[in-house]
Amino acid sequence: MKGHVRKRGNRWYFALWIPNPITGKKEQKWFSSWKTEPEAKKAMARKILEIDQGSYIEPARIPLKDYLIRWYKDYVELNCAATTRQGYKSILKNHLIPELGHIKLGKLKPIQIQSYYTQKSKKGRKDGRKGGLSHRSILHHHRVLYEALEQAVKWQLLSANPAKSTTPPKPARAQFNVLTTKEEIYTLLDTVDRKGLYDPVYFAICTGLRRGELFALRWADVDMKNNIISIQQTLILLDGNILEFKDGAKNDGSRRTVAVTDSIINGLKRRKIEQEQHKAYYGPLYKDHDLIFSNKDGSPINIGSFSKTFGRTVKKADIPYVRFHDLRHSHATLLLQQGEHPKIVSERLGHSSIGITMDTYSHVLPNMQKEAAQKLDDFLTR
Repeated sequence: MKGHVRKRGNRWYFALWIPNPITGKKEQKWFSSWKTEPEAKKAMARKILEIDQGSYIEPARIPLKDYLIRWYKDYVELNCAATTRQGYKSILKNHLIPELGHIKLGKLKPIQIQSYYTQKSKKGRKDGRKGGLSHRSILHHHRVLYEALEQAVKWQLLSANPAKSTTPPKPARAQFNVLTTKEEIYTLLDTVDRKGLYDPVYFAICTGLRRGELFALRWADVDMKNNIISIQQTLILLDGNILEFKDGAKNDGSRRTVAVTDSIINGLKRRKIEQEQHKAYYGPLYKDHDLIFSNKDGSPINIGSFSKTFGRTVKKADIPYVRFHDLRHSHATLLLQQGEHPKIVSERLGHSSIGITMDTYSHVLPNMQKEAAQKLDDFLTR
């Protein structure tokens, strides 16, 4: 590779023909500036060596907007699950591209990203309400941008990821309500029973399944002889109110088996009889997905609509307000309060590690430690 030096005013510059990182076509690029011609020539020789060795990366001149669109198309759509794609698309479209998209990819600095986090914390909402986004939401933005810029480094569009040098806000511990007494649980069950929601609610309390796992559960996933259910797929809600089954679960630990009681099995047997009656009524119009929890015509239950109905129903009950997902938290809390080992609870919930379980339900652990200490003291007392 050859280049040439030129003097402009009192400074020396050199020019090289360098491939454009996007098009691959060679374009002339000027480098500046040095006090003397020998200094400029030495710098040019070093730059040529970097290019020949493949260590030089041309600072990308494309707008961040164009890069993020291409990253989504060429990476996210091919490598990420539908729910992940949906979340990324929303963050890109509504936040990152409008706020940072005009900046050249190669010119994006950590301080600009940090300023973006600050602004979002003050006035980042897009739902018409005043105020900023939560720290947890901003952390999601950080993760999306970090991943996009990390891929730019791998694609040799950047030499370093500027998001690495930022500090996103630390989110507060997630808050949730749980049902911890028989009275609260029975009150909930009596209330939802009047709305025809008893079976999925009772099943959720007793198994701790995620909403998508529960409504994707098939009869083929149930071993009634050994009282075991197998979690093999999940139901997700996409943009446009579209339901989609995803083979596999949220993480490696999510694909699991969960032991259930005789009361659950008996409830499933009763439900199976009712479902066979629905099949006979609808005949060829029945949409058979082998689902345990479905609409009367066999079609998947809209999990978004179900959660809204559940929420409205719970508000009428004389108990602490709980979301449907909080039944999963209630399941875990009740087991831990009964002295079950956190490892067993973690396996039932399908957490990827026991650390997640310990962190999420740390509010239960102090009492467990006190009880353990008392048990040991009782054992040692003469």
